[in-house]
Amino acid sequence: MAFGGKVALVTGAASGMGRLAARRLASGGAAVAALDVNEAGLALTRGDDARIHAYAVDVTDARAVAETVRRVESELGPVDRVMNAAAIMPTDRLLEQDAKLVNRIMAINYGGTVNVTYAVLPGMIERRRGDLVNFASVAGWMPSLHFGAYNASKFAVVAFTEVLAHENRGSGVRFACVCPPPVATPLLDQAKSQPKILSELPPIQPETVLDAIERDLERGKLMVFPDRNASAAVWMRRHLPRLLWWNLHRVEGF
Repeated sequence: MAFGGKVALVTGAASGMGRLAARRLASGGAAVAALDVNEAGLALTRGDDARIHAYAVDVTDARAVAETVRRVESELGPVDRVMNAAAIMPTDRLLEQDAKLVNRIMAINYGGTVNVTYAVLPGMIERRRGDLVNFASVAGWMPSLHFGAYNASKFAVVAFTEVLAHENRGSGVRFACVCPPPVATPLLDQAKSQPKILSELPPIQPETVLDAIERDLERGKLMVFPDRNASAAVWMRRHLPRLLWWNLHRVEGF
């Protein structure tokens, strides 16, 4: 593992990728602040591991996030790594989704990332060390039918993280923007409109994503594409967008 710090903060830690990240960091000896709104899920993440500390917080509430980060650093010490994994992924055609839901997706997936970043990154820069790992997605590069709201939120995470990293070159902080294809976590269960594209893209294992993060942090790579399918999708979006859209319409049937 590329992480050599003492304290890590993981959002979306009550399930899925966040839960696995929290447990892996704790198994490596870190004190882990596990953040989520789901207190029951946080209890399951923690289990009997005293190195995992649960903090119930809504990442869309900037003030609550800032207060929680202050509490974490008071109780555990300065945060050496952030993993912004909190996200939701309700799917449907955009006009079939309520505007409130579309805005909520943006508030959690992008706004939550911003709130946690603003609460933790200045301290990392001051100490001249730390890892900021933001979870975007291949969906942050490649738009897809049924995923418009999710796409928008993850496109925002990609842009935010890329600019942030370049504005803070030489700060001592390592940045990673993680862009996996579908991953075998409960997040996929939120795709209630059953996009057919998911049946053509077998999900990868979350361990593959976490391994790629460590590998690319060591290499100094900002954009983390955990497998060839992720890299190929981004290449196709850049160079063959019309073919991409033709295929998406063919798969979804409209």
